[in-house]
Amino acid sequence: MTLPPALADHLGQAVTSVCHCWRLTRTDGQVSGYTDHDRTITLEGLAFLPETGLSASEARSSLGLAVDTVDVEGALSADSIRDVDIAEGLYDNATVETFLVNWRSPEQFVLLRTATIGKITRSDQRFVAELESPSHALDQPRGRYVVRACDAELGDQRCGVALDTPQLSGSGTVTAYLLPDMVKVTGLNAFAPAWFAHGTLTWTAGARAGRSERLVDHRREGSYAILALAARDGPAVAAGDTFVVRAGCDKAFATCKAKFGNALNFRGFPHLPGNDAGYSYVAEGGVFDGRPIVP
Repeated sequence: MTLPPALADHLGQAVTSVCHCWRLTRTDGQVSGYTDHDRTITLEGLAFLPETGLSASEARSSLGLAVDTVDVEGALSADSIRDVDIAEGLYDNATVETFLVNWRSPEQFVLLRTATIGKITRSDQRFVAELESPSHALDQPRGRYVVRACDAELGDQRCGVALDTPQLSGSGTVTAYLLPDMVKVTGLNAFAPAWFAHGTLTWTAGARAGRSERLVDHRREGSYAILALAARDGPAVAAGDTFVVRAGCDKAFATCKAKFGNALNFRGFPHLPGNDAGYSYVAEGGVFDGRPIVP
C-alpha cells in the first residue's frame, strides 16, 4: 500500500484529522457508505453517513494463506442498515472497502483493504460484521463431488431446463397464512401435488415483493394448494399476496428423466456403486453383467 504524498505529509504532522470510511456493495448492486466521523463525508461521489455509529476493531494480519479478519460494529438504523435486511441475507458476501480519509480534505484518502462480509451477529439493536480478506476464497470448494445426486441448479446453464413454460411454472394468490412458513393458495389446481416441492417462489405483490424463497413442500387440500416455505426471517405473508412459482427437483436421476425429460444433461453419477457394493465380495448368485445400476 502506497500513501498519496499529500496524505503521507498530513500523517507526519503532530496533529492529524483522519477517520475511517466504509463503502459497502451488496451482491444485488446497492452501494452505501458509512464513516466513524461525526459528519457526512463525500468521497468519489458517494456520501458516507455518520449516524450508523460504525467502528472497527484492530485488523489481524497473518503470514501464509490464513484468512485475515477485522470486525466492524455498528447500530441497526431503520433508514440504512436494518435488522430485517441482515436476517434476509442481503448483506451476505457483500464487499466492504475500508478507506483512511483526511476529513478536512476528503480528496486525501487511501484504500486500506477490501474484504467480504462473513459472519454477522446481532444483539441489542447492534450488529458485528466479520470482514474476511480475499484469501477466504481459497477455503471454498473447487471442482465437483462424485455423488449420485445432480449438482446443477434446476434451470441453470448446466441443467438446460427452461422453467418459464406453462408446464413448469405457475402463479397464484395467498388466501390464508397457516402455520409458520406455510400458506394456503389458489391458482395451482392444474399441477399435481409435490410438483413445486424443492422449487422457488418469487413474490410479485405484498410485503415480500421481489424476494425469492425455496419451497419445501407442495400439497393439495380440496380446491386449494398448501405451500411450505423454507424457514426465513422477513416481513409477514398476508392474504392477497401474489407470487410466481417454478417447479422443483430433488436432484435424483429418476426425477430428471421422468419429470423433465432431461436425462442427457443430468449432472450427477447415478450409477455410482454404494458402500454395500464397495465393501462386498464376489459370491455365487451375484449379477456382474455390467448393466446400469439405475435404469
